[in-house]
Amino acid sequence: MAQIFQVVALGVATLGTGAATMTVMRGDVPDLVVPEGNWSAGTQLDGKTFDFVGADLNSGEVLTDELVFRDGTFQSSNCQIYCDFGWSDYQTKTVGDVIHFTARTACPTAPHTVVWYGTVNGDTVEVEGTWTTRRWYWTHQIVFAGSGSAAAPVPGQDVEG
Repeated sequence: MAQIFQVVALGVATLGTGAATMTVMRGDVPDLVVPEGNWSAGTQLDGKTFDFVGADLNSGEVLTDELVFRDGTFQSSNCQIYCDFGWSDYQTKTVGDVIHFTARTACPTAPHTVVWYGTVNGDTVEVEGTWTTRRWYWTHQIVFAGSGSAAAPVPGQDVEG
């Protein structure tokens, strides 16, 4: 009879621990939802580079980056350094004088996805996005926003790529 109580106690302890672990785990969270609209393959921003300063909206950590548009593709310099994201297609739509853009970038060797949405008005960019890491046991997301201005061309550098 004592063995039965030990087995039941062990089972309750195991289930209790498992239940506690499950409540600590964070389920999936959605990526940034980009506004609907008449999006088309991006080319309007080709040749532009923006110096970006933003923040992680949860922690307040300052984020700096260089956002580059070339040949219908987009690249974040920080994403490239962090995980070799490479170049990703971008889309645009124009509303008045403002060019809206969006891009979804993914790390080829890890479960990181970044969704970008921004507006360009002249030489100024406003950006918001989410960096989401999805693993089988948790999902972590950084929500960010910021702004920037067109980077000065580097002498001798081909701006078109």
